[in-house]
Amino acid sequence: MADDRIGRASVFLASGTIVSRILGFVKTALLAAVIGASGAGANAFAAANQLPNTIYAVVAGGVLSAVLVPLIVRSAAHRDGGVAYINKIMTLGFVILAGAALIATLLTPLLTLLVGSRLRDGVFALAVAFGYWCLPQIFFYGMYSLLGEVLNAKRVFGPFTWVPVLNNVVALAGIGVFALIFGTDAEGTRPASEWDSGMIALLAGSATLGVAVQALVLFWFWRRAGLRYRPDFGWRGVGLRSTAGLAGWTFGMLLLTTIAGFVETSVVGVSAASPDEPSVAMQQNAWLIFMLPHSVITVSIATAYFTRMSEHAAVGDLRKVRDDLSSAVRGVGVILMVATAVLMVCAVLFARVFSPVEPLVWSTGAVILAYLVGLIPFSVLFIVQRTFYSLGDTKTPFFITLVQVVLTIAGSLACIALPSAWVAFGIAVVISFAGTVQAVVAIVLLRRRIGPLDGRRILVAFGRSAAALVLPVLVGLALLWALGGTSFDGFALSSVFGAIVSMAIIGAVMSAVYFAVLWMLRSPELRSFAEPLVARLRRS
Repeated sequence: MADDRIGRASVFLASGTIVSRILGFVKTALLAAVIGASGAGANAFAAANQLPNTIYAVVAGGVLSAVLVPLIVRSAAHRDGGVAYINKIMTLGFVILAGAALIATLLTPLLTLLVGSRLRDGVFALAVAFGYWCLPQIFFYGMYSLLGEVLNAKRVFGPFTWVPVLNNVVALAGIGVFALIFGTDAEGTRPASEWDSGMIALLAGSATLGVAVQALVLFWFWRRAGLRYRPDFGWRGVGLRSTAGLAGWTFGMLLLTTIAGFVETSVVGVSAASPDEPSVAMQQNAWLIFMLPHSVITVSIATAYFTRMSEHAAVGDLRKVRDDLSSAVRGVGVILMVATAVLMVCAVLFARVFSPVEPLVWSTGAVILAYLVGLIPFSVLFIVQRTFYSLGDTKTPFFITLVQVVLTIAGSLACIALPSAWVAFGIAVVISFAGTVQAVVAIVLLRRRIGPLDGRRILVAFGRSAAALVLPVLVGLALLWALGGTSFDGFALSSVFGAIVSMAIIGAVMSAVYFAVLWMLRSPELRSFAEPLVARLRRS
């Protein structure tokens, strides 16, 4: 029954994430059609819009998921069910986030320099102007995470993954209004000097408004869940000293990854001068494709398991923690295998959606492929890290991340020696390699901490899924060739419509073949997710 509840929660989380990611993909494609995929406007907005996400991640992002959920789970044992504790933590979080957002906005030129040091003068100035509108997002991203993590800890999973749909709807509306008023520039030829204050305010302001709506709507779901927020500044006795110790290591870990991210963005910026080569905007688009299956599959499944892991860890039941880890990794792996294969086959088609420029399509497709090589280790690492967090251990993940950051920075700097057209590809390869090493180190250290991790069963599940992929991959490659996905004159690459239709056909057929083969192989992981759904459909 417990696995059934986890399965239902994961499916519900995934459904919201799928809708949100589809809209996010549409938003990115529409943005590329309106301001270009590479050029002054695209690179300036990409750099500025990256800042609030990066700074929020350092200030609070991972700290919330690493520290907040286990503490709220433990606070449920209090006489009031943890209500007073939650209000104190919420108030403290809002104060910290407001201060961080205010300071970051005042320091916009300096912060923009960190991600846009290689942008040309006019483009850099445009990025700073965008930054003043984008950086207040830090507060609203934090509010969304604080409110959402409390709901997750209370096993109210749906709102956290569904409200980002509103964010994308607002942003889409803003881009649409921008296109109606100021026209479109799919080739990205509009110079920075032609961007006026109205254009900047509309594009960046609507992006920030979307994030604000996403956060504020969660207050309504709090009430529906029986929670009421009342500001409480009485922080004495809330356990801030122990919490600070846990959060400090996570803060350090996020600071390390942010430094690595700044280095990556700065190095990629070397090719930003050419519209035919991957630059900051196109690297972010490639990363968006990479994150699509991770967000839909891994985060949805791991979020549901994380709350249960924290409950088991709170009572010292390491056997059940290991069972949760094994079940989560196997559940993620069985679905992530086919998602990775589909994205690899369709990599160039995804790139075509973002740009009509042929050299840029091929090079961006290569970047997507390089990222995807590290997708499964990246997702396994996500689950392993949350296992450490459920145990109240944020120190070990810090040192694990330190290994990854050293490799990433060294590799990224080495990529400067590559031809500019290959810089983004080289960095993607470095990130995949460093992430894989990080995942291996994390698994070894977790095994030392809690004992055997059901490795044989996990390897059998992954091997079964890999065997089931052989036929779908062959079918997918045949469809790619038949639909003209190997030539820019073919149907699949001749237009955005052709690329989207071809991806839908290839993805649907490959998935159907994969799950059919896996079902015949009697995969217990597939059946544990599918059988409750099949039973419900039969009852309906």
